[in-house]
Amino acid sequence: MATLIQRLIPALVGRRGKFVVLAFWVVLVAAAAPLAGKLTGVEQNNASAWLPGAAESTKVLNEEAVFESPNTFVAVVVFTRSPALDAADRAAITADARTYARSEPLGAPVQGPLWSRDGQAGELVVPLNLGPNGWNAAAKAVSHIKQVASGRAGLSVYVTGPAGNAADSANAFKGIDGTLLYAAAGVVIFILLLTYRSPVLWLLPVMSAGIALTTAEALIYLLAKHGLVVNAESAGILTVLVFGAGTDYALLLVARYREELRRHADRHEAMAIALRRAGPAIIASASTVVAGLLCLLVAETNSTRGLGPVAAIGVVVALGAMLTLLPALLVIAGRWIFWPARPALGSTEPTASGVWARIGRRVSRRPRWVWVGTVLALAVLMAGISDLHASGLSEKQSFTTSVQSVVGEEVLAKHFPAGAGNPVVVIARAAKAGEVAAALAAIPGIAAVAPTAVKDGRAFIQGVLASAPDSPAAYATVVHARDVLHRIRGADALVGGTTAVNLDVQDAAQHDREVIVPVVLLVVLVILALLLRALLAPLLLVATVGLSFCSALGVSAEVFDHVFGIPAADSAFPLFVFVFLVALGIDYNIFLMTRVREETARYGTRPGALAGLAATGGVITSAGLVLAGTFAVLGTLPVTAFAEIGFAVAFGVLLDTLVVRSVLVTALNLEFGDHIWWPSRPPSRSAAKAAAAGEPVLANI
Repeated sequence: MATLIQRLIPALVGRRGKFVVLAFWVVLVAAAAPLAGKLTGVEQNNASAWLPGAAESTKVLNEEAVFESPNTFVAVVVFTRSPALDAADRAAITADARTYARSEPLGAPVQGPLWSRDGQAGELVVPLNLGPNGWNAAAKAVSHIKQVASGRAGLSVYVTGPAGNAADSANAFKGIDGTLLYAAAGVVIFILLLTYRSPVLWLLPVMSAGIALTTAEALIYLLAKHGLVVNAESAGILTVLVFGAGTDYALLLVARYREELRRHADRHEAMAIALRRAGPAIIASASTVVAGLLCLLVAETNSTRGLGPVAAIGVVVALGAMLTLLPALLVIAGRWIFWPARPALGSTEPTASGVWARIGRRVSRRPRWVWVGTVLALAVLMAGISDLHASGLSEKQSFTTSVQSVVGEEVLAKHFPAGAGNPVVVIARAAKAGEVAAALAAIPGIAAVAPTAVKDGRAFIQGVLASAPDSPAAYATVVHARDVLHRIRGADALVGGTTAVNLDVQDAAQHDREVIVPVVLLVVLVILALLLRALLAPLLLVATVGLSFCSALGVSAEVFDHVFGIPAADSAFPLFVFVFLVALGIDYNIFLMTRVREETARYGTRPGALAGLAATGGVITSAGLVLAGTFAVLGTLPVTAFAEIGFAVAFGVLLDTLVVRSVLVTALNLEFGDHIWWPSRPPSRSAAKAAAAGEPVLANI
């Protein structure tokens, strides 16, 4: 790895090569920008793009296309007046039904009006055919429905059901790319200003990250045209991941470059050595993140599986930009870019007397007490895991603000069966339609069964749930329905619908956690073992990151419940947080331990551990603040799942950066001494000679 970097360095930062690299990226981003802007247009936000491919509800969606368009979203329009609807209201609602039947692109005939028993509400079911744009077209269609129904004084109108929820989701994600981009850029700029105390240096990492994001989005757009699944969730995470991880790599490179500028008069030589020294660690870190993300490809859930390659592409492009474009820009700019604190030749790096050097000395006095105490403190934070309920979010919990579809669902439940807008859908053989319909009607929790539709030898049956579609009672009804209907011989009955979709997603999420978590841990362990040429150190590092993850989950569960007021989490929440914290958190351990290995070759293991902490403490802290800040901006979206992931990852990164990596890992290094490199021997003094000669210390990696 280091040998490859060494061969490429002259082409990257040579006196002519730097301009070639800059020209290459200018041409690349000019070609990529128009394509990146089209990424939203190829997002797949329909249910089948999120569902497990082999799930029963997915099969129902596929067969349902025989009876209605797969682009059909049902809008449930609820009209209420207190104390009761009058004759004029009923006439107007009936007229609205005729208007919708004429003006809307329908996936099926309009149903209703239906009148509530208390006389206070009327209901229309409008199956909207939203076309290939899916939920992206829902907001406009729902707005038209509301506009048609409004205008009568005292009559309240709500649009709920799948179409209403899709419209609210589309509005919540509207402008997501711009919101996250500006928020992430703002956080990065602020932290870089604090880190470098330079009014201009921050421009280069931010510019490089922005170019990397544009390039990644263009590449993902091209791949999405050929089968890659991209949705609003993965596109949003891509933005914060490229800015966060890319800036982390930039911070490490700039810190090493600044060190070398104090030792070398020629900035080209200083950058060449910085790339030799920092390049292997940066590449190893990015490789760990990419490998961890690609483990998501074994997930059953389509949305989780699609996130893996999307995020991995972003990290790879960010790595390429930070190891080629950023070095070229830094060398072209020269030392003045660090103004007012320009690193002068012969000046000393203040790390030996810095805050992390002082922390290291304190840890070294009683390392065993430190690591034992730290583990116990983290164990206390873990206690909250028992309160984490990652069984999915209800419609009401899915948004951080009040939205019309949720309010409408609550109003609907007051006057009609709670599941009226989200029926259980059963597909069976036409010959057994009567038996299946009768069995469905007899199931507790099914309030009514609609007339059966038959086509091409298959029957389409809908059952109205008596309870809210996202309630435990509704899930129990679906489980019971599947148990009963599957036993009808020759019916080949399949049970789907919104509630079944949510249930299948929860089951798949549990499967994904059980499979992917050990795979990611194994992949990370192997990479660390190859990088450090040791076994004990990788085992300890993986254990510390796992401890950090569990502590972050424990704290997050308590915050969600007692601060956010949402005692639940999205079903994919634990897995996403695990992958991001383990894959990204191990970055900081790689940055630290590769430097510790280098310093061990000079001074020995114990002094090397303290020197490595002193040298990397500041830059890793800054990197952690950047990554935590960029993930925290997910909370700017009115989507609970994003806010929860943002908080948990941000807290976990800060915990890992400020406590686990700096205190716990350093204490373990001091406790185990030379044995930390078992079964290998400690790095030999010959490595120090290579370092003094400007050769990469990790040349054999």
